Amino acid sequence: MDKFIILFTSGCYLGYSPIVSGTVGTLGGVVLYLLLNRYVQVPSYAVITVVIFILGIPASTKAEVIYGKKDSGEIIIDEVVGFMVTMLAIPLSWKYLVTGFILFRALDVIKPFPIRRLEAFDGGFGVMADDFIAGIYSNLIMHGIVYFW
Repeated sequence: MDKFIILFTSGCYLGYSPIVSGTVGTLGGVVLYLLLNRYVQVPSYAVITVVIFILGIPASTKAEVIYGKKDSGEIIIDEVVGFMVTMLAIPLSWKYLVTGFILFRALDVIKPFPIRRLEAFDGGFGVMADDFIAGIYSNLIMHGIVYFW
C-alpha cells in the first residue's frame, strides 16, 4: 500500500525531481488536463478533480508519515489538483495552458490570503487545501483572461 501512496502522491514520481519538484509536479496536472480535456466533458472533469482532491487528503497524510516530514517535496498531488482546478472550463489552447501554468505556480508560491493559513493545517488537508484554493484564484483570473483575450 505504501508504494501506491508514494506513486499517487508523487505524481508517478514527478515529485522526486531534484529541482523545483512543485513546478515539475505541476506538469503532471498539465498531462492530466490535456488527457481529460480531450475525452471528458467539463462536469466529469470537475468530478474527477474533486475525487483526486478528496483522495489526496488521506494519501498525503500517509505520505507525510512515510517521508517523515510535513508537506515533503515529493508530495506533488496537490500541485496536480491545483493546476486541474486552474484549468477547469478553460478552452484548450497553448496560450491558455502556458498562462494557467505560470499563474498557478505564481499564486502557489506567493500564497495570497488566506492560502498561507490553509497550509498550516495538519496532515493532508493542509497539503491539499492551499493548492486547491490557489487553483480557484487562478481559475477565476483565467476566466477573465479568456473573456478578454
